Amino acid sequence: MNLRQVDLNLLVYLHILIEERSVSGAANRLALTQSAMSNALKRLRDLFGDPLLVRSGSVMMCTEKALALQPQLEHFLTLAQAITTQEQDFDPSRSEHTFRIMANEFLVASLLVPFISEVLSAYQGINIDLINPSDVTLSELEHGQVDIAIDRFTRMPASFHQATLWRDNYCCLTSKEHPLQQHLDLETYLANPHVWLNRSGFGPEPMIKNREPQKLGWVDQALVQLGERRNIRVYARHHSLIPALCADSQLIATLPRRLAEHIIAQSNAPLALCAVPFPIVPIGVSMLWSPLVHHSPAHIWLRQQLQSYT
Repeated sequence: MNLRQVDLNLLVYLHILIEERSVSGAANRLALTQSAMSNALKRLRDLFGDPLLVRSGSVMMCTEKALALQPQLEHFLTLAQAITTQEQDFDPSRSEHTFRIMANEFLVASLLVPFISEVLSAYQGINIDLINPSDVTLSELEHGQVDIAIDRFTRMPASFHQATLWRDNYCCLTSKEHPLQQHLDLETYLANPHVWLNRSGFGPEPMIKNREPQKLGWVDQALVQLGERRNIRVYARHHSLIPALCADSQLIATLPRRLAEHIIAQSNAPLALCAVPFPIVPIGVSMLWSPLVHHSPAHIWLRQQLQSYT
């Protein structure tokens, strides 16, 4: 039997006919005329090569074939109903769901820890799987294996969805006694050594082979526009190292203000902030997700919750 040639509505009709054991009764339930129902029964008999319902006196009786089909029809119609029923809104209080979120250590500490603390206390079935950027590939995000990636993104596939969580300006973090705190000018900034904090992207991070300013990030790109470059003495990967590196040295860390404020709040080191003494474009932190999960009620709920914490 070629399924493409079968009118699946006939299976609905047969299900009702078996229940009613009456052409007129089935027609009434389906809001069809009796002649239309009789025609449907004829087509069903041709389809299955069996009379299905036969008259016995004043009633109609189901054949063995019809009785054998009945549980299969019930299963088929239940499955069809489930497939075609619109997915219900996500209810976090009743759901058991694990969300996989990619973010670096700063974003986890400043954004996700408060979010996670509230979610875990409010919703017993919701779990969070935090993933380091170096452990995620773009393919995993594309296939929906990671729910959301949070970072600074420049070039991404056009099919991805993206929403800005916050924008931030840069500032300088130094020891309280640093010369830049007394003389906030470009000359002092360039005369002192710097620590460069890398943002991790997707996949394993390669070794730095080209330390030209235009390869290092937005701070160095801004300096290139002025015909200048800073003297980077330390290349760091973890923001937790910044307090120890800057507190007792002449090192300057040029960081997004939200990150710098987080570092100072978490540290007892004698640190201070000041403005960057040259123009630099603010950064944007966004969340990125695959089109495969865009319409998922659970995913929509997650995105809304994350945006409420920024």
